[in-house]
Amino acid sequence: MADNDGESSRKNSGFPHVVLNERILSSMSRRSVAAHPWHDLEIGPGAPAVFNTVIEIGKGSKVDRVLYSSVVYPHNYGFIPRTICEDSDPMDVLVLMQEPVLPGTFLRSRAIGLMPMIDQGEKDDKIIAVCADDPEFRHYTDIKELPPHRLAEIRRFFEDYKKNENKKVDVEDFLPAKAAIDAIKYSMDLYASYIVESLRQ
Repeated sequence: MADNDGESSRKNSGFPHVVLNERILSSMSRRSVAAHPWHDLEIGPGAPAVFNTVIEIGKGSKVDRVLYSSVVYPHNYGFIPRTICEDSDPMDVLVLMQEPVLPGTFLRSRAIGLMPMIDQGEKDDKIIAVCADDPEFRHYTDIKELPPHRLAEIRRFFEDYKKNENKKVDVEDFLPAKAAIDAIKYSMDLYASYIVESLRQ
């Protein structure tokens, strides 16, 4: 699902006026097609606080883009199905847990914070979450509970991972769990509006 520019190839230009992807419509009509992880997987009954996540890049990996420096993803990274943001991508999420997992892994996450980010002048916020089923991390409920070094590590990665490509990324102050939950809810509502509008066309 990834392209050479780093974020995934899940983009649909022109949101919200773009015609809904034929794969989504066909899956809605229950025709026999391969499942699409963004559109066909459920977000989960606990959303927006606890939600399903599709991992695209494992902790410690450079997969998804050829990183131009020695940095690796500090935690598992992916997206929340059935969400959409203003950039026409699903909501991005960094999931803290003990072990790296393979791309395509589907797991439950709990939002603990929001990292507002500007990537080359465009809003590209990230949800910070913990794996809801990992015994080491599942007790965290807010980003302020994380050790300061952990937050510094996350911030530094996103500030640096495109630096050698001469691309500017600004990371703002981390926001609490409530801000993350509100952002996920907003992206769920945008996705629902997108579906309804597309079906009317």
